Amino acid sequence: MSIGSHLEGLSPSELRKLEFDIARKHIGHFPWLAVIWAFGNLGLWLALWPLVFTGALPLWAGFIIATVCVSACYLPSHEAQHDIIARRGDKLRWLNQLVGHTSTIPLVLPYSVAKLTHMEHHRHANDPELDPDYSTSAPGPWSALWRGIVNRQPGAKGGFNAYGRLLTNMGTPEAKQALLLALIYRVSFYGILTVLAWSGYAIEAALLWWLPRHLALSYIYFFLSWAPHHPAKKTGRYKDTRSFNSFWGNIGSMGMQYHIIHHLHPRIPLYRTPRAYWEMRPVLEARGCDVGDL
Repeated sequence: MSIGSHLEGLSPSELRKLEFDIARKHIGHFPWLAVIWAFGNLGLWLALWPLVFTGALPLWAGFIIATVCVSACYLPSHEAQHDIIARRGDKLRWLNQLVGHTSTIPLVLPYSVAKLTHMEHHRHANDPELDPDYSTSAPGPWSALWRGIVNRQPGAKGGFNAYGRLLTNMGTPEAKQALLLALIYRVSFYGILTVLAWSGYAIEAALLWWLPRHLALSYIYFFLSWAPHHPAKKTGRYKDTRSFNSFWGNIGSMGMQYHIIHHLHPRIPLYRTPRAYWEMRPVLEARGCDVGDL
């Protein structure tokens, strides 16, 4: 018997009430972990540079740590994008924005670009024409990893290029400012790499930033975009994402095993999505959601 079979006789409005009653239990909890994570992770990544340059840390170790740091830097910003740390008008709004802007520096991704495009993803998930992340869809995991690499090539239609087209088409003052920031970030990134290479630190620059960033982007695209939306064929509140079982576990998959909860209730902090999922799962099953084999 299905876990949610005892709810099958309830009306959509009754199921919706149950769902929102559960969600309200998890919304409003301050995500201290995300705040500590944001600044601790950025501080560790910045500390790698003098440690490696002075020989206090071997370059191979710096490369491994840098890859982990850059891979982990997006999620605190993601919490800020949804105003989970503090909403507009709250006294800690400055902290929400600070986390959002600083945590994605290693990814060379401006907060404004991330937020504007991510909100469009939520509005139009799995829509081939309107979802800026639809380009990450692929038939299987290996093709998804390859698609992520292809999307980062010059002239590609997906990835950051899709973000640029979306912001250009939006044409709002916020979108124009985000495009300008994206240009400043990109020029600064390659400028810093060039100066480091010119100064004799080309290998260090490549292994502490350039390569970790590319590995991190592949990792993030795979777990944050491809896995929770695969096969990306359906749209709608209860159909555009799913839960899934990852070999790497919940931490190794960036907490995305329970991404269906995030799309349904984006203001639930990441650290509470597993608990919310297991409480809400009977309702999700009764709604016909794809809860996989988790």
